[in-house]
Amino acid sequence: MSSSKPNSYEKFTDAPPATGIPVSSSNPYFSGAHDHHHDQDNSRMPDAPPYHLHVRTPEPWKSGLLDCFSDPKSCCITFWCPCITFGQIAEIVDKGSISCGASGALYTLIAFVTGCSCIYSCFYRSKLRQQYTLEESPCGDCLVHCFCEPCALCQEYRELQSRGFNMAIGWDGNMDARNHEVAMAPVPPMVEEGMSRDK
Repeated sequence: MSSSKPNSYEKFTDAPPATGIPVSSSNPYFSGAHDHHHDQDNSRMPDAPPYHLHVRTPEPWKSGLLDCFSDPKSCCITFWCPCITFGQIAEIVDKGSISCGASGALYTLIAFVTGCSCIYSCFYRSKLRQQYTLEESPCGDCLVHCFCEPCALCQEYRELQSRGFNMAIGWDGNMDARNHEVAMAPVPPMVEEGMSRDK
């Protein structure tokens, strides 16, 4: 005997298939994404303005790759003892987390073991460029260091010098000097709230 009541199987087969996408909505502002605020007050909030990221364009280096003789002292030191120049650069780029001596010793060890210290130093050129948004010129960082290691180190040394770093005193010395300058800077006068600027 079949009953006049439809069984539960027939109830579900008559309904449209469940797809997870609502077929219709009583909210006229429904745009496909379910928002609890829209369901509560049945009004649409104004769209937020699009957020634009400001991407800085890479700027050129302060000096060229082959301008080594503009600073003859650092040029001679780099030619005879590149580990010294590299250690000074690495300490500033790493913000003092590794000392000049440790970086220079590691550079020398890699040079003696592999004969290619540029494998290590090219990463610091990339790090320096990222910190100051510098152009990757005249070619890739690894190529610059592989084919012109002393010139690359001299250029990076001069770049940091031109940005106010005293390479001889290292990161700690530069930070002490900068903190002193900030402390000695004049403080602009404060204007209390509610007071008019022109009296």
